[in-house]
Amino acid sequence: MSQLLDMLNKHKIVAIFRGYEGEQADLAAQALIDGGIRLIEVTMNSNDALATIGRWRERFGGTARIGAGTVLDVEMAREAVAAGAEYLISPNLDEGVITFGVEQGVSVWPGVMTPTEIVRAWKAGAEAVKIFPMGSLGWKYLAEIKAPLNHIPMLATGGVDLDTIGQYFKAGASAVGMGSKLLNPDWIQSGEWGRLTEQARRFVYAVSEQQAD
Repeated sequence: MSQLLDMLNKHKIVAIFRGYEGEQADLAAQALIDGGIRLIEVTMNSNDALATIGRWRERFGGTARIGAGTVLDVEMAREAVAAGAEYLISPNLDEGVITFGVEQGVSVWPGVMTPTEIVRAWKAGAEAVKIFPMGSLGWKYLAEIKAPLNHIPMLATGGVDLDTIGQYFKAGASAVGMGSKLLNPDWIQSGEWGRLTEQARRFVYAVSEQQAD
């Protein structure tokens, strides 16, 4: 088990930053870290994604692990790793990205949906897979595919909120990926960083409750 997979299993929440940049993004990231979030993903289709990854590695490297999301191909993977990404997440399965990650010693958690895609990703060297889109598939789907594939760590992304997060973990998710439910866009726009921190704490507490069960 790599250090990143160990962190994923321990902290269980990946915060997804999409569309935020500059000081606004920096302050939002700090707010989540203050609330206990330890894994942050910057999507590659955000403005200045590479600069943000590099800046956050320097600023938050001692506290949080910074990865790149929406990594669609090997070229994007190279750019992300060069910028300092510690792990790569995608909405799709590109086995070339997995191979590149293995060669570079960087964890890759590719996006998959079907059992066939899950097993293909695992055989290609993925340490964990991202089940997507969970907002449409739901936790019951996760429970069904986890039953025969319980040896493969799964990151559930989409449809996770304070009411459903426990169901996803009970269904077998190793971790969850979260965007707007964690990063409320209205709070970010109005600079309500304290509310972001409190929201992060609520989710971190929900994880600790689940681990205690």
